[in-house]
Amino acid sequence: MKELQKLLSRVRAAVEKYKMLSDGDRVAVGVSGGKDSLALLVSLVELRKFLGVDFEIIALTLDMGFHISPSINAPKCDHEEIRELCRRLGVEYIVKQTEIAKVIFDIRKENNPCSLCSRMRRGSLADAAKELGCNKIALGHHFDDAAETTMLNLFFEGRFGCFSPVTYMSRSDMYVIRPFVMTQEKVIKSFVKKASLPVEESPCPADGNTQRAAMKEYLFTFDREHRGLYRRIVGALERGEIDGWKGD
Repeated sequence: MKELQKLLSRVRAAVEKYKMLSDGDRVAVGVSGGKDSLALLVSLVELRKFLGVDFEIIALTLDMGFHISPSINAPKCDHEEIRELCRRLGVEYIVKQTEIAKVIFDIRKENNPCSLCSRMRRGSLADAAKELGCNKIALGHHFDDAAETTMLNLFFEGRFGCFSPVTYMSRSDMYVIRPFVMTQEKVIKSFVKKASLPVEESPCPADGNTQRAAMKEYLFTFDREHRGLYRRIVGALERGEIDGWKGD
């Protein structure tokens, strides 16, 4: 499949450039049910076949608990299609139950929930991965996410920075890797559509109504008139070697 080959070429380039994987690694892939996380899971399984690095993969889903939040009252998701995908891939699948949604929307009643949600999910994911004997967590943040995050930090925090391709979490003694940092979102979308991956719709009430969604639309519109905008933003990160990014 040409879509998979295109995806794997970019993933392999990122993994090798940032030395994301080593022999003996046990990697928990954070599977949210969205297109990026499912594509990441499949690409790492395929990459393992020819990369020449001996590492294990576990698919790990944090159930956010939207079904137990009185203000959201979403139906409980059984993740059966993802479970079946993991069975076909030969990957162990673990679902960790949490009450993150209840804390954010019912107890804290956050007006801007994304920042707190991100911190809570990251901590819960690290704890769950540690319990499973993993030393690394793989997340599906991609090239476009890097540009959008950089501009969000600049616009709303007054700083130039981004998430790192590889991050060490000292509290949990865990590395977070992002193998999609050299992969454009359109490449992921094309593969997901061709492979008919079982993407789950997010029940989060803030989905699509956030600062990130607004920034995505702004950059997309600007890029249509000034092609190469995303590349220039990420290129600035690389040239400045900001937050662990490296130039070629």
